[in-house]
Amino acid sequence: MSHSIPKETFTFFNKLEKNNDRDWFNEHKPEFKAVETKVKAAFNYLGELMNVHDQIEKLKIFRIYRDVRFSKNKLPYKTHFGGSFARKKPELRGGYYVHIQPNNESFIATGFWDPSKEDLLRIRKEFEMDDSEMRAILNDKTFKATWGGFTGDELKTAPKGFDKEHEAIDLIRRKQFIFVKKYTDKEVLADDFLVEMNQAFKNVRPFFNYMSDVLTTNLNGESLL
Repeated sequence: MSHSIPKETFTFFNKLEKNNDRDWFNEHKPEFKAVETKVKAAFNYLGELMNVHDQIEKLKIFRIYRDVRFSKNKLPYKTHFGGSFARKKPELRGGYYVHIQPNNESFIATGFWDPSKEDLLRIRKEFEMDDSEMRAILNDKTFKATWGGFTGDELKTAPKGFDKEHEAIDLIRRKQFIFVKKYTDKEVLADDFLVEMNQAFKNVRPFFNYMSDVLTTNLNGESLL
């Protein structure tokens, strides 16, 4: 089995984009299933590569059926594959996400999408106390070349209980700590794409090591586990 994303993934999604209805999908279900099998194999292989340098607890590949109950968009099917890789809890924090979509819409993302209230406060307290280690990670040449900087939601001003003049306020007011790396269709279909994604995820490790350390200790550095 080839360890790459098959070209027919994009072909199928481009057709589905134009025919996003149940009749068409049911008629073309065998075609979808064949693509899905290959993509699942690719995601599983990526998981194996990642397990060499990390401990992946769970791979979840999201279903193609959209939940339209609360959405204005009533189209029944997604036109992308998404998969998430969870790290071993509670010691290892953070997760990875892969999104495969035609027309240069593919990307990978990593970090913290939705930190709990407790985790967010703990991270902010760490930055308030000392932001130098986080800055060093963000400014590292390899890290920056791979991931750029943070994206995601942030407060417009200081969170309650923090000084808006604090030198680390740009970090303290973040609500999400996400990194995103985009890919063209050509890059996704390249033979070494899974190896390239694995390397990008490997390069985020200093950030995860730091966050895991912060989130499993109290402000005195004593273990909470």
